[in-house]
Amino acid sequence: MKTFKILPVLAALFLLSASCQSDDSNNSPTFPQNLQAINNVNQSVQQGAWRITYYFDTDSDETSRYTNYTFTFGSGNVLTASNGTNTYTGTWLVTNSNSNDDNPQSDLDFNIAFSSPANFEDLTDDWDIVSYTATRIELIDISGGNGGTDHLVFEKN
Repeated sequence: MKTFKILPVLAALFLLSASCQSDDSNNSPTFPQNLQAINNVNQSVQQGAWRITYYFDTDSDETSRYTNYTFTFGSGNVLTASNGTNTYTGTWLVTNSNSNDDNPQSDLDFNIAFSSPANFEDLTDDWDIVSYTATRIELIDISGGNGGTDHLVFEKN
């Protein structure tokens, strides 16, 4: 008879402990997909040289500033821009969304940083990846200050 009285108590304890466990299932479905996407983008950009085929800064097309430059996304997150005469070094990193983004749970960021020259500093930002293929990456940034929208497109040479 004592066995029958203990079983309901054990069952109640089991149910109670199961209901107290954290349920992270709401956040986990996107992580493996984003991790795979990060790996895909990393592999694509590190293969070959790229050029900027479109750069729109809030209200004007400024693609011509970068026309003669070739960009190389190297290992160790080293970004190199060269036009044959001048070479500038920066950094790049593809990450899962940033908590400061406009849509932090469903995007990937393509972080670019140059400290010089001044026109390369305009590329410095945590861009949202709009689309990517093995030969094209389209990025967008919505400015927090003035609400302007910047567009940046890299295409493989």
